[in-house]
Amino acid sequence: MPDIFDEVEEDLRAERARKLAQRWGGVALGVVLAALAATGAWQGWRWYEARQAAAAAETYLSLHRASEREGADLAAAGNGFAALARESPSGYQTLARLRAAALKAETGDLPGAIALWDQVAADTGADPLYRDLATLLAVSHGIDSADPALLAARIAPLTGAGNPWRSSALEAQALIAVRRGQTAEAKRILDGLVADQSAPAGVRERAQRVAAGLRT
Repeated sequence: MPDIFDEVEEDLRAERARKLAQRWGGVALGVVLAALAATGAWQGWRWYEARQAAAAAETYLSLHRASEREGADLAAAGNGFAALARESPSGYQTLARLRAAALKAETGDLPGAIALWDQVAADTGADPLYRDLATLLAVSHGIDSADPALLAARIAPLTGAGNPWRSSALEAQALIAVRRGQTAEAKRILDGLVADQSAPAGVRERAQRVAAGLRT
């Protein structure tokens, strides 16, 4: 026959379990429901992001086609890309800003173009490749008007070995040196570009022409 104390202990354990279930069961259920809600919210957010990306892609392509047509209103297209950049996900935001800046520069709105390039360059969420490109374009288009010391400081990090924009950055660095009256430094940079077989042909040809002009 079972020991009476064993039966009492079993009953006490059952009672404790029942009370714990009453006390914490609601919390456990709440945790499960919260987890399910979080999962549902995450799936919903991913669906929303996918829709936003698809809409941005469609708008981007539409604006691109419109800007490529003969007689296109490039200023309007630039404004369209700028508006898309304000509304689209981060990836298309960067591309739209770069496209808007290029069109603004092409239509004579250089301050507007540089402002957009500066936005991309300062965007820590953007791909470093695009950030460096934006810096290069902002510096290159500001050589005749911006503070040359500031331009030199901005372009210097892009001239390091391994940077994909290194050759173009060195070209810009040489032009900044010319503006600062540092002719010998400009010649040194340009001669290095001419001799650099890894530099794009167009960059090497321009460097050779500018260097020759500095020697006359």
